Amino acid sequence: MITPVLPAYGRADLEFESGEGPYLLTPTGERYLDFGAGVAVVSLGHAHPHLIEVLSTQAAKLWHTSNLYRIPGQQRLAERLVEASFADTVFFTNSGAEAVECAIKMARKYHAANGAPERDELITFDGAFHGRTLATISAGGQEKYLEGFGRRMPGFVQVPMGDLKALKEAIGPNTAGVLLEPIEGEGGIRPWELTSLRAIREICDEAGILLVLDEVQTGIGRTGHLFAHELAGVTPDILASAKGLGGGFPVGACLATEEAAKGMTPGTHGSTFGGNPLAMAVANGVLDIVLEDGFLERVREKGLHLKQKLAMLADENSDILESVRGEGLMLGLRCKITNTDLVAAMAAQKVLVIGAGDNVVRLLPPLIVDDTHINQAVEAISAACAAIRADKKAKEGAK
Repeated sequence: MITPVLPAYGRADLEFESGEGPYLLTPTGERYLDFGAGVAVVSLGHAHPHLIEVLSTQAAKLWHTSNLYRIPGQQRLAERLVEASFADTVFFTNSGAEAVECAIKMARKYHAANGAPERDELITFDGAFHGRTLATISAGGQEKYLEGFGRRMPGFVQVPMGDLKALKEAIGPNTAGVLLEPIEGEGGIRPWELTSLRAIREICDEAGILLVLDEVQTGIGRTGHLFAHELAGVTPDILASAKGLGGGFPVGACLATEEAAKGMTPGTHGSTFGGNPLAMAVANGVLDIVLEDGFLERVREKGLHLKQKLAMLADENSDILESVRGEGLMLGLRCKITNTDLVAAMAAQKVLVIGAGDNVVRLLPPLIVDDTHINQAVEAISAACAAIRADKKAKEGAK
C-alpha cells in the first residue's frame, strides 16, 4: 500500500525537530553535527538570528503579490547580485532546476533573437546534474534519472568531462552554448581544471556560442568565492544559482549579461511565485552576511583547514579512504568502501554527510562552521573508519 507521502525518496530513519547553527536536534534531544547543510542549502546554519528577523518582519507585512506588480525586494537583490558579479540582469525562480530551465531558454532565445533559431542545442558533460525536470535530466544525461521517463528531450549533446577535443568536435550549426558545473556536485565533487574552464571560454567565443554555468551548488560562497568560476577568472554569459542563496528558503536566480538576455522580452518567461517578498527578504538577508568584509576569506581559510585534515585522515585510513577533492567548504572523500557505508557510520557518530557519484561522500557544512565543528567532524570520520574496520574484522572472524 502506497504511503501518503509519495515514496520517491530513500530516506534515512532520522527526523529533526529544531536546529541551531551547524547542529540539528531530534525530537528526543539527540544532537547531530550537520555537514550536509540540506545539500549545500543551509549556508548560514540553522535558525540564524538575522534570517529569522528578516523573514519574521516580512511575514508580518506581505507574502505574495505575483510578478504582475513591482517587488522592491527583487530590485534590491538583483542590484546587489549584479554589483557583486559578472551579470547585468537577474530573473528569480523558486529552485535550482527552474534557474537552469531559465538559463536553457535564455541561451536558445539569444540565438533566435540573432536570427539563428536553429541554434538550440547545449553541450553538456558526463557526470553532470542539472535538476529533476524533463529538460534538466536530459541535460544531465544520467540514465538513473532518465529511466522510465520516455525519450530524452532534444537539444542536448553530451561529451566526456574534461575532453576539450570532444567538445570542439561536438560544436556544430545547431549549438547554442556549453552548460557545465564548475565543480560537479552530485557527480562526486569533480572540479574542472581551471585551465580547462579558461579554454572553454575561448572555445565558446571563437564559435560564437554562450557559456552557461550551473552554480546551483557551488555558488553563494560555497567555494570561498561568491561564485566558483571566479577561481578561474572566467566570465560566463548566463549562470544559474539557488541552494545557498536562500539559506534554507526556496529561491533561485538566473543571472546574465545584457547581451545574453537580449531575447528575454516581456512575456517570454515567467513565474507565479518566483521572487516573492518572503524569498527576497531572506535572500537579501543571506547576502547581508555573505557579502560582509572578510566572510568569504574566512570560508576559504576554513575550507583549507578542513581539506588538510581530511588529507591526513585519508593517509591514516588508506584502506577506507582514497582521496580528497573540492574547494572551500565543498569537499568530497572518495572511498575504497561503498560510500553509503561511510555515510551510515558517520551518522552513528552523530555527524551528517551526503553521498554522491563516483563513490564519494560529500562534506558541505554551513559556511559559519568554526574549528571546533571541523575538529568534531574529523574525529567522527576517524571513529567511523575505525568502526567500519572493526566490523569488517568481526565478519571475517565469524566465517
